[in-house]
Parts: sequence; structure tokens; C-alpha cells
Amino acid sequence: MTKARGIKPLSSQRQVTSNQTSLGRQNIFCSQCASQVIPARGLQHNTPVCASQVPPARMPLVLWCLLFVSASPLPGGTTQPSTPPPCSTHGAFQLPGFQAAGDLMIGGIFPLHYRVELPITNYTSAPPKAQCHGFDPRAFRWAQSLRLAVEQINQNQEFLPNHTLGYKIFDSCATPITALRAALSSLNGPGEENSPLCTGTGRLLALVGESGSSQSIVLSRTLQPFRIPMISYFSTCSCLSNRKEFPTFFRVVPNDDYQVKALARLLQQFGWRWIGVVLEDHDYGRFALQGLRREIQGTDVCLAYSEMIPKDYRRERVLQILEVMQTSSARVVVVFSGEGELYPFLREFEKQKIPGLQWVASEAWVSAKVLAEAFPFLDGTVGFAVREGKVPGLGEFVRKVNPETYPSNPLVRELWGELYGCDPFPSLPPSTTPLPLCTGKEVLLEEQSAYMDFSGPRVSYNVYKAVYAIAHSLHSLLSCQPDAGPFLNQSCALSSNIDPWQLQHYLQEVSFNASGEEVNFDLKGDSIPSYDLMNWQRNPDGNPRFVKVGLFDGTKDSGKELVIQEEAIVWAGHQSQAVVSVCSSSCAPGSRKAVRHGEPLCCFDCVPCDSGKISNQTDSIECTVCPEDFWSNDDGTRCIPKTVEFLSHDAMGLSLTVIAVAGACLTIAVLGVFLHNRNTPIVRINNSELSYFILISLTLCFLCALVFVGEPTTWSCMLRHTAFSITFSLCISCILGKTLVVLAAFTSTRPGNNIMRWLGPRQQRVIIFSCTLVQVIICTAWLTDAPPFPSRNSQHQSSKIILECSVGSSLAFWCVLGYISLLACLCFVLAFLARKLPGNFNEAKFITFSMLIFCAVWVSFIPAYVSSPGKYADAVETFAILASSYGLLFCLFAPKCFIILLRPEQNTKQHLMGKK
Repeated sequence: MTKARGIKPLSSQRQVTSNQTSLGRQNIFCSQCASQVIPARGLQHNTPVCASQVPPARMPLVLWCLLFVSASPLPGGTTQPSTPPPCSTHGAFQLPGFQAAGDLMIGGIFPLHYRVELPITNYTSAPPKAQCHGFDPRAFRWAQSLRLAVEQINQNQEFLPNHTLGYKIFDSCATPITALRAALSSLNGPGEENSPLCTGTGRLLALVGESGSSQSIVLSRTLQPFRIPMISYFSTCSCLSNRKEFPTFFRVVPNDDYQVKALARLLQQFGWRWIGVVLEDHDYGRFALQGLRREIQGTDVCLAYSEMIPKDYRRERVLQILEVMQTSSARVVVVFSGEGELYPFLREFEKQKIPGLQWVASEAWVSAKVLAEAFPFLDGTVGFAVREGKVPGLGEFVRKVNPETYPSNPLVRELWGELYGCDPFPSLPPSTTPLPLCTGKEVLLEEQSAYMDFSGPRVSYNVYKAVYAIAHSLHSLLSCQPDAGPFLNQSCALSSNIDPWQLQHYLQEVSFNASGEEVNFDLKGDSIPSYDLMNWQRNPDGNPRFVKVGLFDGTKDSGKELVIQEEAIVWAGHQSQAVVSVCSSSCAPGSRKAVRHGEPLCCFDCVPCDSGKISNQTDSIECTVCPEDFWSNDDGTRCIPKTVEFLSHDAMGLSLTVIAVAGACLTIAVLGVFLHNRNTPIVRINNSELSYFILISLTLCFLCALVFVGEPTTWSCMLRHTAFSITFSLCISCILGKTLVVLAAFTSTRPGNNIMRWLGPRQQRVIIFSCTLVQVIICTAWLTDAPPFPSRNSQHQSSKIILECSVGSSLAFWCVLGYISLLACLCFVLAFLARKLPGNFNEAKFITFSMLIFCAVWVSFIPAYVSSPGKYADAVETFAILASSYGLLFCLFAPKCFIILLRPEQNTKQHLMGKK
């Protein structure tokens, strides 16, 4: 995996020559023992020993995997040569790009080229050396940061007293294979190619590298057997935090676990729930995607797609990825890739002209100015960059790197080719792409931004910190006091013979300040997680610039790590508002999300909340049930008190009240008419006393209806049914007595019949009292055992609270109605039997009609009452009372009042008896 690398179009890529400024040594092998010859410690320098004879724990810095450790047996079974073997070369190691001698040596590996062209292998001859292409001025500046730090340390008299720091810098070409070659070269010592004796390895104490995670994995595993610590300045793969697999690995850049956490917070901050991911085909991309999936799990962010840029660029595969991006509804694309892999992909993307995408960059390319210059459609990109810092003197130092200072250095030649498009070294063999000659005295200008950009060094600052971490650790090691050391028996390391594992101990404990930042390593070798949020914008002159618009501090409490200045962000397409990227639009309050079957959680439908449930937040997963006395409003966004319903004095209640009062007044008027005409035959003919009782009881029945109108209370509930039942029982009892008198009057005219003496006024009063007393007893028992009471019924209608009178005892209620029905039926039967008695005014006929109406009303009442909801049940019962009362009033007294008031001539005994 390659991190940030400067890119130029392929037409400007040039081949790197194999010459270097310094001589490296070649592998030298014993001809007899068939293994590399190295000097064993404690022996004379001119005493060669085969590598296979040195114990592994004391093996110098030579990689066993490149050696054939198979000693040829001599006669007698011994493998020990009797004479010092001659040495022969076995291929050349890679030569360093820059090196400086010192007492304490460190290595540096940088992706000075971003692409390697592997040779064709025919397996019949040794393959030629792989060719690196695409010089990266930005990575070249990183290498200069290492050289600058070493020079500053060597010039500081208080640092590493009596010792100097040396270095060897190699090119990894941004590939693991070349990085491995560079690591082996850094382990090799400065030997003499034509020496008859084999020389040993160089004393490499630490390595600064690499930028790519895949390369760092290879390097760390290569150096691990020798326990050489390695500090990476730009490898962020979380896999490298595994101390079991990479016990000697350190880094001054946060690992991707923190980056993906920051990215997940960023996506949530701007409401980007539907995103695509494009990644490179390396460990960096794969582990970053794995970490991002882990971070967004359980959130409202989903992956629309995840596509991998092929390691071997194939246009067909890239076109497939672009088609997915174009057809997807995701408008936000997160890219985990180095700029080397990303450049050709973006070049093809530019041809397809896919509009409206918001790019989110990983730290690997978020500060790649070469991409910002080449692809204007990336304006508005946001992403997290490693923390910037100050590298004192870096600007002056890189300006000193020129063809005059480093004659014949092929890296400087390529740098000049990138900056000026010319060749300052005519004496060197021509490159694959010949360039015009130049003097090499050209002045480095700020316009060469890929190399001369010092506005906010980030990776260069990391390299600078890595070198100083090694220096501080060495200084602590050299300052160790005897008998107070950290090793066995409190010993210290020998300053003349420092082992790399001893340096690693001090690296784990190092702590120093750089640019106001505390630099140290945790138990996994990681540094403090901190990022700057960058936004790609344009200057008025059209040049790109990276603006810091926020930061992420992993040491803060959860939810407080990310701080963003949203007003400073310029979004894609120069918009002031962030793009909307969702699979489904947000569900407004009053609805909930319903996930679509077989689709990601971010794809859903919005379903309105059921009645009685609310959601007062956007994108609610479920609706909340309102409390018992509350109901949802029409929008389903809040709970409101339920409507309290009862038969109030509204239009319906007021109408019933008027009808009841009118009925009572009319009854009283009839009573007045009867009292005024009490001596007339029509009033006296059927016992005027019973008529008065009936009219008084009907007046009470009309007034009972008023108790049903208004809010139920304890007293009104008890009075409703009991008063109604007693007054109606009194009324029907009086009618029953009148019916009996009518029957008895006509029956007594027959000879020998004395029935009238049993139905005198006293007996009539007894009958009325007895029949009414039965109802009074039932009501008394009802009120005593389970009286009616007011209740709040919220079950019948969920949106309302119905204030009603619960009957208390259903048995008592139906007993009351049943008794009234019994009296009415009895009265109806008797009146029906007397309907054909002679006379112009047969009151039995009118009693029959009244009882018929009474029974019809109450038979209809029962189903209407049971099925009526809420206040309508009370209205039905009130209407039944009023209807039956009016029926009795009109059927019984309307004919009499008609004769009294309008036909007084008929108000005679003869006429009423049917006699002329």
C-alpha cells in the first residue's frame, strides 16, 4: 500500500537509471561452505566464519532467506573448512540514494518513485532489475527531512555526546518487492567488492519507513528476526498495531482505527447516510474498509457499494467501477487509496464526467496537491490529514539540493527533470525520455509546489519526529548510569556495541516535545490520534489550496472528538450547502422508518404512526404510545389530552333539555286544566285522583331527563336510574289502577258482581303504593350493594375519554327495567281486554294505545342503547324517557283535553256513556 505520492501524467514519467552516488557492496559467498562469510564477534577481523556456523541469536544483520545455508560436508563428516575460503560476488544490492557515515547508523526508505515496472521472467536467465518510474518530488522532500534532522542532531553538542548519527536512504518505488530489496541493502555493510576476505554487515540500529502499509508489513517482518526497530511516518493500517505480529514496529502517525472513527463521525455530522467506498488493492485499503464497516455498524450510515481499484491497472475494470458510481444514488464517495493508484482512476473518471459527487479523502491523498492541480472536479473534497507541524530550516535545506551540490546523482537529475523539464547531467547516460539540457543552476521557486510546499508540512514533520524519537532514545541509552540500567542485573548497553533490541526498549519509553506536541508511543507502538479536517478550495488565481476547517482529537470524550467550522467549507460544485446523500429521504416527525426487505437499513419507507402513537423526532425507528389519558394529534407529533365527552349542554343536550322542560310544563298545564274542570264528567268518570297521580308522575318523568344532561357526578349517577325507575313505576302503577277500575266498572253492571267494592279509592291507593314499593325496594338494594358511579371510559373510543355513569350492578339495572316492562305489559293486556267496552269515551282504548307506544319505545331503546357510543347512549336513554312520557301524556290526556277545551258540549255523562 502506498501513501501520498506525487503524480505526473504518464507522458512525463521517466525511467530511473541504476547509477547511484555512493557505492554499495555486493553479496560475497564462501565457495566451500556455500553460505555467506561473515566475521564472528570476538574473532580476528581476518578470520572468516560461515554464516551457517554462527548461532542464530548472534547472527549479524544478514537475511537468512537469501542464503543457501547448506554447508557441503567434507571427508570425515565435518563442515569446517581447513583454509580461509575465497569469496565471490553473488548479485548486487540496491545502492542508497543518499548516505552519510556515522557512529550510529539508521536507515530511511521512501517511495521516491510511485510505480515499478517488473521485468519479464523467462526462467532461463537471471531477470534484469525492476525499473522504477514516476519520480515523486513530494517523497523526495520527505527524504530531505530525514537528512535535515540528522544534521541538526549532529550539530547539537548536547545531543548524543561523542557520537554522530549516520544514515542510508533508499527508494522503495512504492512496492513491497522493491521495499524488501531496499531493506536488505540497508542491512548490508560497506564492503569492498574485490577484497579476498568477506566483510560483515553494517550496524543498522533503526529504520525510518515506510509510507505504505503493505511495504511496512514486509519491512517489519524482514527486520523482526534481527529485532531492529522500525518507525513509520505514514503507514496507517490498523493491522500493524498487532504487537504479536509486529513487535518492533512503531509509527508517528495515527492508525486507521482512529481515521475511520473520524470519518464515521464526519459522515454522521453531515447526514451522509448512503455512501460509496473506493479503495486500493492493498492492506491499507482493505483494513480501512473493514474498520469503516465496524464503525458505521449500528449507525444510520450504510454502504451503497465498495469497489477496489485493481493493483494491475485495467481500464475495463475501472469502467465497471465508474458505472457502479454513476448508477448508484450515493452522492458521497470515500476513497482509501494512495495518489499513485488514484491518479489513473481519476483520469478515467474525468472522461466519464459523472456530476454531483462529494469526495471524502483518506489521509493518504487528502494533501496531494498534484491531484488538486490535475483534477479541478475534486474541488470541495474533505478529508482528514495527519497533524501538521514545524520543521525548522526545511525550506533552506531543500534549496541546497541541486546539481552543483550533488553532481551525477540520478535522483537530483530526476528532480530537475520534474521541476524544469531539463537534464542537468549531460555526462550521464541518457534517460529513456531524453530531455533538453540545462545548466543545473536554476533557482528553486515556490511555484514548484510539489517539492517546495512548506506551508504546513505533515509527512515531512512525521519523518522529522521519527528521527528525533530515535535520537532521544539513543541519548537516553547513552546516558544510562551504571548499576541503574533497565537490562539484566540493572546493566546498561555498551555505547560501543549497541544492540537494536536495546534501542527498542528506550523507544517504547521515549517522550519529548516537538512543535508543541507531546511525542510518545503507546504499548502498541502507536502515537496520539489527532487529525486536521481539510477542505480543497481554490485561490482567486485558480491555484488549489488546502484549508483547515476542523480537527479530530481521539483523546477527547466520545461525542466531543470532532470540531468543524462548517461556514468555512466550500462544497463540491462551489455549493454553500453539503450534498444530500441518502437512500431514502428522512422520515418526518409523525412517522417511523420501515425497513425494506432485503435492502440495507438506510433504505426504508416512511410509515405514519398509528393513532395513539407519536414520533417527535426525525427518522424515528418506532412510534411511542401516548399515556392513557392522552392521544396523538392529527400530525402524530405530540400527545394531547383526550377529548372528554359526555352529554353536555351542547346542541344535542340543550335540545333534550328544552324538550324535557316543555314536556313538564305541558303536563303541569294539563294538570291545571283538570283541576280547573275537576267537577266535569270527563274528569270524574275514571277517578280524578288517579289522573292527578299520573300527571304528577309524568311531570317527574320529564324532569328526570334533565339529570342525564351534564357531567356525571356521584349523586347524578345514583339519581338517574333510580329516580327514573321509581317515577315510571309510579306512573305505570297509576295507569294499571285506572285500567282495573275501568274493567271493574263495566263488569260490576252484571247482576251479582260486587267487584267494585274491592277497587275503591283506598284499594286503588294500596295497589299503586304496593307496585311502586317493589321498585323502591329494588332501587334501595341497588344503591346499597353496587350503586351507579361516574367512570372514565377510554376503551370504547381510543381518542376520547367518555364520562359516563357505570350502572354498578348490571343485574339491578336490568331488574329495574324488567319490572317497569312487567307493569307495562300487564297494563297493556288489561287495557287490550277492555278496548271494546261500550261508550263514546272508552278510556281503555287510549290506555292500550299509550302502553303500545310505551312498549315500542322501550323495546327499541335496548338495542339502540347498547350500540350507541359515548354520550349518545345517554342521549338515547333520555330520548326514550321523553318519548314514552310524551306518548303517555298525549294518549291518555289529549282526548280529554280536546273535549274539555274544544267540545264542552260533549262533556256530559249521557254523551260519555253513549246515551242520547
